[in-house]
Amino acid sequence: MPGAERFLLDVPELWDNLDLSGERLAQIRARALAAVADPLAKARINDMFRQGREVARAARRQGALLATGTATLYDDGLFLAYGMVFAVTTPEGSELTLPVLSAQLGNNPANGVGPRDRKITSVRIPAVGTVARVTGTETTRLTGDIDVKLLTMHTMMPVPYTTEDFLVLTLASPNLPLKTEVYDLFDAISSTFRFVE
Repeated sequence: MPGAERFLLDVPELWDNLDLSGERLAQIRARALAAVADPLAKARINDMFRQGREVARAARRQGALLATGTATLYDDGLFLAYGMVFAVTTPEGSELTLPVLSAQLGNNPANGVGPRDRKITSVRIPAVGTVARVTGTETTRLTGDIDVKLLTMHTMMPVPYTTEDFLVLTLASPNLPLKTEVYDLFDAISSTFRFVE
């Protein structure tokens, strides 16, 4: 990437860069379980962390450049979210248009259909310029028989001085009832993205 050797992204204080080996995630899980006594709450925490482990495994398989996330226990419940940055190169002889990209993002594993609430928009990222964004409530396959619904935001950052390279910032959370707040948070995080020469 001539002229753009790396990128920076600011995340909230309670987010950690994820150790994709899973060691740090196990420590956070143990602390979350120690903080609650209710067996139902413990089961929910275990389920969310199992989902987090599956996400980390998938990220490793897909070659994530960055993985960050949070599992923060508040008085009214657990907030779980993650972010990843992936490098994407348009295959020679094809175009990475928004309809093509949208079709590849987050289709339901059962039927191959994208989310009904999917929106494709453009947004302005201060240090990058106008970029494409895809949002929606996606159904993601975690294991062979378990699917989970996630609020997702994919923002495509064109790599400077190229026409075929992009970094895709993906942010997701299973906290569906907090849709407005989650998307506002994801937009704020995305707006800090910048390339460093």
